[in-house]
Amino acid sequence: MVFGPCGGVRDDGRCELAEYPCVFLDAPLVRWPDPPVAPTTPSVLADRAATGPVVLTDLTVTPFDPVSVRRVVEVLAPVSDGLLVGEHANRPDFPPTMFAAEVIAAGGRVWTTLACRDRNRVVLEQELAGLAAVGADGVLCVTGDGRGASVRAGGTQVFDLDGVRLSALAAAMGLPVAVPESPQAPPVGLRPARVAEKQRAGAQLCVLNHGNSPARIAEFVAAARAAGATLPFVAGVAVYTDEQSARVLQRFPGLHLDGAVVERVLAGPDPRAAGIAAAVAEARALLAIPGVVGVNLSGSASGGGVEDGARVKADIAERLRGRT
Repeated sequence: MVFGPCGGVRDDGRCELAEYPCVFLDAPLVRWPDPPVAPTTPSVLADRAATGPVVLTDLTVTPFDPVSVRRVVEVLAPVSDGLLVGEHANRPDFPPTMFAAEVIAAGGRVWTTLACRDRNRVVLEQELAGLAAVGADGVLCVTGDGRGASVRAGGTQVFDLDGVRLSALAAAMGLPVAVPESPQAPPVGLRPARVAEKQRAGAQLCVLNHGNSPARIAEFVAAARAAGATLPFVAGVAVYTDEQSARVLQRFPGLHLDGAVVERVLAGPDPRAAGIAAAVAEARALLAIPGVVGVNLSGSASGGGVEDGARVKADIAERLRGRT
């Protein structure tokens, strides 16, 4: 990694994979050294934001199951401006280009997360060309969470590139580019300016990880603007309706939830209704922040299976659009 820190730095400054401190904690901001990369293809998601708030929805499906993809997309596509395909170290799935083609065939508009962990530069170039060919709306360029020693033992990790250099490669190949940022992960003071550097590398959109309050997100967006970032932001909304879906989100390094809200949802007589209401309230507060043009409905949403989780997120999206 050249353009660190990654988004998974723990609250005490430790690397997400080991006991030593993140090496970027006390280092100066790593700036993009080349001329700014000018995007050649407009972002459909950003264009849609010109007419109202956009909803980007995490696509959680059963791995290696095209039927699951179709069923979940059928629920989410009608109420979402884009479906975000994730990529997790402990849950492999179809190759990104194939996954994107399945989503598009089912009627969804797809943003694909592309990680550097398991692919060298040649394979990343192949996937970018494939995503452009099948008609993906864009690519979320990430370094990728490192795989712990207990996960897929014997599997190597590549990291020819990191997320910022992948962004420049994707933009040069004509794909709209989104980048992530973790507003409350250490070193907090460097992260707003990192967004401006990612924009110089070709990013057109920034998808923010969860913060523990809209006020903290507002501070971050304002600081990023002051640092020179002009791109639009999509803010993460934590979607959970039971113990399982809430605790998974709370375990991720770099993500921050409002613990009081989580416990209130889980302790109530109807956690499903309370979780939906909490997500809608958080989304509306985030959408009121200048510079935030949309929300990312993030998380599995339900411990009752991927289709039930999709129904939860669809309910939230419909409420945000004023349909219910």
